Amino acid sequence: MKFLLSLSRIIDAVNTRVGQAVIWLTLIVVLVSASNAVVRKVFNVSSNAWLELQWYLFGAIFLLAAGYTFLRNEHVRVDVLSQKFSRRTQIKIEIFGVLFFLLPACVLIFWLSIPFFHESFVLNEQSSNTGGLIRWPAKLLIPVGFLLLILAGLSHLIKCVGFLMGKCPDPTARPVGKSAEEELADEIRRQALADQADSTTSKTTNAKGS
Repeated sequence: MKFLLSLSRIIDAVNTRVGQAVIWLTLIVVLVSASNAVVRKVFNVSSNAWLELQWYLFGAIFLLAAGYTFLRNEHVRVDVLSQKFSRRTQIKIEIFGVLFFLLPACVLIFWLSIPFFHESFVLNEQSSNTGGLIRWPAKLLIPVGFLLLILAGLSHLIKCVGFLMGKCPDPTARPVGKSAEEELADEIRRQALADQADSTTSKTTNAKGS
């Protein structure tokens, strides 16, 4: 079990490094999108290559960060029923889900995406849009992203078994503090309250002016 837990830590380290790199991709895609919008509106110039670069970067963020998201327990969970069970039963449900749902689906997509990428690479497939980019780098993201998710699933499986054996902490425990969803909900509420306050202030000012 010690070897498997060491392997799990290595997998987690790889996905963490990839996730940290993807954070910078998010900044890059924002800059590219903003630049495209400014150039198109101000100079009336558009480039299919830069537009497709946005799509490629978005795909990279979504696919490459999937394993990291799973590692951080930030994926969407529907725990309406499992929350009623004991922690050990919940972990057993996790193991069942990884073995019979997550891994089979990810392995299937990974396997089918390899020839999909290989054919594009061999043919040096180009975009059908004028001035577009080559397609195989975008298609390469599919097997790479799902490979990282498969590894994250295996790591999670090892930690679940380790928890049942008393060898490691609960892998489904969320870090102390608010989740990303809760922080987003709080931000939306703060923005709504700020907009409401601005609207009230504007109405009061207009009423005084009239």
